[in-house]
Amino acid sequence: MAAFEPSGEPPHYPIESVGNALRLLMMFQKTPRVRLSAARDELGVAQSTAHRLMAMLVYYGFVRQDPLSRTYLAGPALLDIGLSVVRTMDIRTVAREVLESLCRTTGETAHLAQLEGPNVRFLDGVESEHALRVACRTGRTLPAYATSIGKALLAELDSAQLRVLYPDERFLDRPTEKTVSTRTALEAELEKVRRRGYATNSGESEDGVSSVGVAVIHPERGPVAALSLAAPVARMSAPMVRAAAVHLREAAADLTRRLT
Repeated sequence: MAAFEPSGEPPHYPIESVGNALRLLMMFQKTPRVRLSAARDELGVAQSTAHRLMAMLVYYGFVRQDPLSRTYLAGPALLDIGLSVVRTMDIRTVAREVLESLCRTTGETAHLAQLEGPNVRFLDGVESEHALRVACRTGRTLPAYATSIGKALLAELDSAQLRVLYPDERFLDRPTEKTVSTRTALEAELEKVRRRGYATNSGESEDGVSSVGVAVIHPERGPVAALSLAAPVARMSAPMVRAAAVHLREAAADLTRRLT
């Protein structure tokens, strides 16, 4: 892959130190190790200025310094950002065929989502062809506790992790009157999700919308995403919920195989 190069005109009011720090990070596209003298020459600044910039990048974890050679390498923050982007791009690409198959088999709208803090972000979806259907939510974020796809992922967390996401007992963000209102009630709901292996949502994220969600568990990375099937409440009968759960488990297993 070719190294990225800036294009077009720079901003009218560039902040020089920010620009220099970004130029330092871009040096790691070309070499795994950067010497301070090389950083100085690249930026055309004094050695002390290059050292201060590198020290700030080290402080935030974007680079780290080898204690023996004193050269600088890509740090954990930089690697995590890159891996997060790659994983998200990969899972969307890999999951597309799975979503299309889910929608084709069930006739209902299929979604793929991931946790984003206390919320869930819908990464992709395939919309049902029914005249009365649930629209795709691709790109939207909602409180994870208000959706089946979010609750499926929350059920994979332990109590301590859940309380980090939701430090307050009462939830103020409630999309509908049916949305769970307390952390205690959510914990009880998540216990049900763990027992039956799937999560449900009946008018909790949007009036008139029901869905079923199942987490996608990677053998090494744990819960990486979740899948759901959404339909109008009137069409989501108890037998349909159970059937949707079966299809979702099969699809989640299929996606896990594709990711490994």
